[in-house]
Amino acid sequence: MPKNILVIGGTRYFGKLLVQRLLRAGHSVTIATRGYAPDPFGKRIARIRVDRRNEHAMRNAFRDARFDIVYDQMCYSPLDAAISVRVFAGKVGRYVMTSTIDAYREAAPREAFRESDLPVLAQPIDTTYPWHDPARAIESYVAGKVQAEAYLVRDGSLPLATVRLAHVLGGPEDFTGRLAHYVDLVRMKGTLRYADAAARVSFMEAQEAADFLAWAGMQDFRGPVNAASDGALSACELHARIADVLDETPRSLKVAAQAPGLLSPFDFATPLVLDTARAKALGYRFGHTKEWLEDVIRHHDLAFI
Repeated sequence: MPKNILVIGGTRYFGKLLVQRLLRAGHSVTIATRGYAPDPFGKRIARIRVDRRNEHAMRNAFRDARFDIVYDQMCYSPLDAAISVRVFAGKVGRYVMTSTIDAYREAAPREAFRESDLPVLAQPIDTTYPWHDPARAIESYVAGKVQAEAYLVRDGSLPLATVRLAHVLGGPEDFTGRLAHYVDLVRMKGTLRYADAAARVSFMEAQEAADFLAWAGMQDFRGPVNAASDGALSACELHARIADVLDETPRSLKVAAQAPGLLSPFDFATPLVLDTARAKALGYRFGHTKEWLEDVIRHHDLAFI
């Protein structure tokens, strides 16, 4: 059955890919953004121009709206979560918040993190912190995501599913620059400085991130779920794989984990791997990094050239 779906965000990276999948499946899609970025969807979607962090504007924009599913790609703090509760409670059939593997940095180290390893209900919530200060966006990202989850769970007003995505890698549209960092380093014959060659990290490709989100929206489970490709890689292994694909020699040097400014984006002191048993038990089957990583590397290499 076609559904009436709102995507908060949805004009770039895997959010745009998600919208494409929903349209192909025959759903009615509305995207809500500030309107700064263009989108390729033409008349196939409805658009609401609104600042997701402005509660008054959100209340006005969605006063009479009802949605079967809301995908919230832009919930970055407990303040955002509180706005969602006050705007959408009682008006949605399913609320899918996009969260992150980085939320587990707040948890005790594990070889692979299960959803229950992040004690959301035990997390403090600080609504006085200046979460919306652009100058603090990077430093507050992890805590903001965790506290956003905690707020939504404790409130309980929304029919919530929280998707904790692995680090998403994509082609030139990957605005984070993290994979590009390694590709550029290899092409410039630079040296990778690393802390732990064995500390693996979970990844997934942007297309699969969109596939999983689209799938999760159509299910009826509640609570958190991890999403990641099989085949976690450490920063060293990723760097070596890139060198192999580009027919270059990998150069690396072990340094102290505390070395400021030296470590690369996916180099952590302990593993950051997702256990995806829950998603698999619910019926989803993930791909493997070896199936897509070479193509993504080559797309970035073309951008470098």
